[in-house]
Amino acid sequence: MVPVRVREMDEADIEAVSAIRVRGWQAAYAGIVPQSYLDAMTVEEDTDRRRQWFNRPGRESRDLVAVGDRGPVGWVCFGPPRGGIPGAGRVGEVYALYVAPDRIGTGIGRGLLDAAHAAMKGQGVETSALWVLRDNLRARRFYERAGYGADGGTQDDVYDDVTLAELRYRRVL
Repeated sequence: MVPVRVREMDEADIEAVSAIRVRGWQAAYAGIVPQSYLDAMTVEEDTDRRRQWFNRPGRESRDLVAVGDRGPVGWVCFGPPRGGIPGAGRVGEVYALYVAPDRIGTGIGRGLLDAAHAAMKGQGVETSALWVLRDNLRARRFYERAGYGADGGTQDDVYDDVTLAELRYRRVL
């Protein structure tokens, strides 16, 4: 494997990040999220949404990419918590973390997560939180190995009329 480096995402990375995200969803959530929802996802649509998000005035989130010899192969987005995540001290949230499916298990995800943690800590954040689908056991194991644990928070997401439970995970930075 060619080594990767983590850097701030720029606008030129948006299409590659959207491809990683869409293919990541289709690989990670097969058998969890309804197939009709996964089949309807397109890189083009995601690119349009991501470009609007990326260029939104006052955006507080940060995006990092892991870049290898073929461009971005992973992406993490993080920032202030969305909604009320209780707890003492300053809390940050990892909104999304995806690695190209053919690069899963190579340490890229852990490198991105470590970089996000370092950036949050540098901003005075003391605790990181994230949401993970209850049935996504692979992701739950990944986050648990990185020091996260379920804190009892739950929420539901609906995909094509199917309700799926998410668990809130957190860890001290």
